[in-house]
Amino acid sequence: MGQFQVRCTTINSFPIEDAKAIVTYSGDVTNVLAELTTNNSGLSEVVSLPAPNIDYSLEPTSSTRPFSIYDVRVSAPGFETIVFFNIEIFSNTLAQQDVILNPLVEEDIGPEEEIVIQPNTLYGEYPPKIPEEPIKPIRETGEIVLSEVVIPEYIIVHDGVPNKWAPNYWIRFRDYIKNVACSEIYSTWPESTIYANVLAILSFTLNRVFTEWYVSKGYNFTITSSTAYDHKWTRGRNIFQNIGFIVDSVFVNYLSFPGVKQPILTQYCDGNRVQCPNWMSQWGSKYLGDQGYSAVQIIRNYYGNAMFINTATQVSGVPSSWGNENLTIGSRGESVRTIQSQLNRIADAYPALPKLSVDGIYGPKTSAAVKQFQSIFSLPQTGIVDRATWYKISQIYVAVTRMASGA
Repeated sequence: MGQFQVRCTTINSFPIEDAKAIVTYSGDVTNVLAELTTNNSGLSEVVSLPAPNIDYSLEPTSSTRPFSIYDVRVSAPGFETIVFFNIEIFSNTLAQQDVILNPLVEEDIGPEEEIVIQPNTLYGEYPPKIPEEPIKPIRETGEIVLSEVVIPEYIIVHDGVPNKWAPNYWIRFRDYIKNVACSEIYSTWPESTIYANVLAILSFTLNRVFTEWYVSKGYNFTITSSTAYDHKWTRGRNIFQNIGFIVDSVFVNYLSFPGVKQPILTQYCDGNRVQCPNWMSQWGSKYLGDQGYSAVQIIRNYYGNAMFINTATQVSGVPSSWGNENLTIGSRGESVRTIQSQLNRIADAYPALPKLSVDGIYGPKTSAAVKQFQSIFSLPQTGIVDRATWYKISQIYVAVTRMASGA
């Protein structure tokens, strides 16, 4: 069995209460498996759904699909309805479907919006990556304009190959990385393998951002959804909770070589249907994880011992950066006051969060509020403000504040 949950919000991250999600077998709307309802945090209950034996996702196979697929219809009073087709469910994994509903305009009488989830690249048929140099030349033409690596708030994804028309989507950076990781590896793999693959995806993406690779060629996007050029991003796909945890924890990291400022364009292939001797093999990284290799050891096995994990010090779209020190019971100061103030503002939209005294003292009540926030936003419920929690609080605070200000 696998687990499934719906999160339903507005475009500005306000929760939508009493949204209904009807889960059916793929292609069979008459066979209802579950009817879910969201609470005042926009979260539904967790339901168990049949999934294939986990062993099918631990070895490459072309005959047996390692995940089940389901359709989900999500509706709420006063909002447009969306139907998701082919949501993927793996054994022993919680799949979360993030649903953004648009307000229903009175004259809206068109059909329901339909989103078809494309299969994971390890199972579906996709073109292999076109090889590129892993380090881009810095030319005097100003091709590289950033002086340091910055984590963007959004990136623009061109949903197709570069030189043909396709829609562009503005996607939050972390959401993009989660989507790609869930589209290209399996959530059932060892944690160190998932971590290594997420680092490779982060570094590749930040290379595109840092070098302004497509913008410098006259395009109006950051990256494409084509596996021949970049990564597989799938609009509307569900995210697996364990992969989401890892991305939230390491999204400011990327891979570097000594003396090279830009993130390395870390290319990879599946290692089963496509071979790539000088790149990371996804199935090979899985087997190394099985053997107890750490994420860094997996990375260096493919890209060389000189490769190391770097950290961007600047994150766009947040009021202030994390201070490189966890906040926990006993902590004091301006950082605690910032978190308390931001949580209070978020609590206006999420009533399950308790209001706090903004006194700069991290006591049991602040810890309990942080733990409740972590529960709502799918983070480990530690009650400690680490880097992942700091930036998630900042993200939601900015989203709900923009809504209030009309920005």
